[in-house]
Amino acid sequence: MDKKKELENLGQRIRAIRMEKGMSQTDLAHSINKDQPSIQRVEAGKINPSYLYLKELANGLGVNMSELM
Repeated sequence: MDKKKELENLGQRIRAIRMEKGMSQTDLAHSINKDQPSIQRVEAGKINPSYLYLKELANGLGVNMSELM
């Protein structure tokens, strides 16, 4: 498994959902009590978010965890 590619794919999926919802990175960050650079790093595939962070992202986006995967 190519971990870098998997993280990039996850980030692209999160970005696509966020954009479908009409949210900016800042909007999403504020909805889950994170900062915008943190969201940017996740979307760029630069970090491996924890399970709890993924749950927060899903909640902030109004989707199920399975939709992020």
